[in-house]
Amino acid sequence: MDSNPDPGDTKLKPGALDGFPIPSVRSAIEHASPPDTADQLSAQWARVRNRLQQDVGDLEYRTWLRQMTLGNVDGDEVTVHLPSRFLRDWVRGHYADKLNALWQSENKRIRRVDIRVSGAGASAEPSNAGRDGPGLPGDALADALDESALDRMEDLRSDPARPEMAVPLDTRFEFDSFVVGKPNEFAYACARRVAERPSSPGFNPLFLYGGVGLGKTHLMHAIGIELSRRPATPIQVAYMSAEKFMYRFIAAIRNQSTMEFKEQLRSVDVLMVDDLQFLIGKDNTQEEFFHTFNALVDAGKQIVVSADKSPSDLSGLEDRLRTRLGCGMVADLHATTFELRISILEAKALRAQAQVPPKVLEFLAHKITSNVRELEGSLNRLIAHANLFGRPITLESTQEVLHDILKAHDRRVTIEEIQKRVAEHWNIRLTDMSSARRARAVARPRQVAMYLAKQLTSRSLPEIGRKFGNRDHTTVMHAVSRIAELIEQDSDFGERVELLRRMLES
Repeated sequence: MDSNPDPGDTKLKPGALDGFPIPSVRSAIEHASPPDTADQLSAQWARVRNRLQQDVGDLEYRTWLRQMTLGNVDGDEVTVHLPSRFLRDWVRGHYADKLNALWQSENKRIRRVDIRVSGAGASAEPSNAGRDGPGLPGDALADALDESALDRMEDLRSDPARPEMAVPLDTRFEFDSFVVGKPNEFAYACARRVAERPSSPGFNPLFLYGGVGLGKTHLMHAIGIELSRRPATPIQVAYMSAEKFMYRFIAAIRNQSTMEFKEQLRSVDVLMVDDLQFLIGKDNTQEEFFHTFNALVDAGKQIVVSADKSPSDLSGLEDRLRTRLGCGMVADLHATTFELRISILEAKALRAQAQVPPKVLEFLAHKITSNVRELEGSLNRLIAHANLFGRPITLESTQEVLHDILKAHDRRVTIEEIQKRVAEHWNIRLTDMSSARRARAVARPRQVAMYLAKQLTSRSLPEIGRKFGNRDHTTVMHAVSRIAELIEQDSDFGERVELLRRMLES
């Protein structure tokens, strides 16, 4: 006989009721209803899960509780299984009381819910508190709330925090290959300064912001490449996206290796985090980044961050983090100008050793205005097509090869747009389109605009005339006829008009 019985063992043994002092209690126990069948327990468990899902919401249930399975029922204790220690500890800490209450409302016998890891001997595994300190950050894994994020987190479980957590730098993105113009010259100068003298007063952190495809990532890689090439004093650089930071942080939590994660990040000389706006709404990841940020800056290490908006406009970031991000150098990259887009295309064509007519470069620079990546990708596609088929690049082939990209930029042509584009091309004022001035420098572009309005819109001659300072329809007829003659007589003039037509039409 065991001299030290398990205090948690409440099962009755034969003869245990002999001499019981309260007959009514003894009778109640002896005549208790029979235990529930497996089907009854399954139905109870289904109702518990449904009520739990209703209480916590679909998103929270799918993230944390969906993988629960019913184990065995032993007396007044029911066992629930989860596939990992992390989920077990999380559910124990956040949902144990609710599970107990829901089970008791379904089955009065149940007094305790035991949450375990599925598999033999799993219940004997130590809890999470043994390695990384007691408890877990409040909702760290809830940062990734969609199913695809959860799947990626599963992939990271077997990949603990490690020195190569940072993304390799892309050697194509050097300072020499960055085309500088007015929209990005300040950001370029700041990036150069950080690469030459990291942790300079006033430049730590360096915060780069701007729209998609304007060169933020290029500058960050260029800084890292420049610093890593220093022969005398090697500098350890870590570049990663904000998304990568979050998933590595989550992986470290799941693998109980958050201390290694923290130590690795705090050991670098330069930390660069791209697309910080991804952390908006991810409170615990923001907190970890904030502490990493402070530790590195306090140690004299350089931080470089990029986002699509300035720190003050990143609503959703904690105030303390937004304030720290704005205390260094904030540099924006504006939308590109026509001149800068031309320079980018010319540099790209030169590096590719490709013969691209200036008219094609102008066409692309006029047509694709919002995204440098799309602009460069379009040129790469043209060059590849020309090399594969041994054909020269022309305006016609450009429209054919890039028809899908150009179609995405299609819009209904208006007389106002024609006037604006022609005025820009000939460097005259937009008001000259409707003015009474007769100087050739003004009259000829105005005639071209009338000609294109007749070619590209369904407006009648009187309607076109009214848009050009209430001119008579015969004036429009004369302009259309005159421009048609000049196109036949002067090939250079004809090419200019054709370029304008293609830019407006395609």
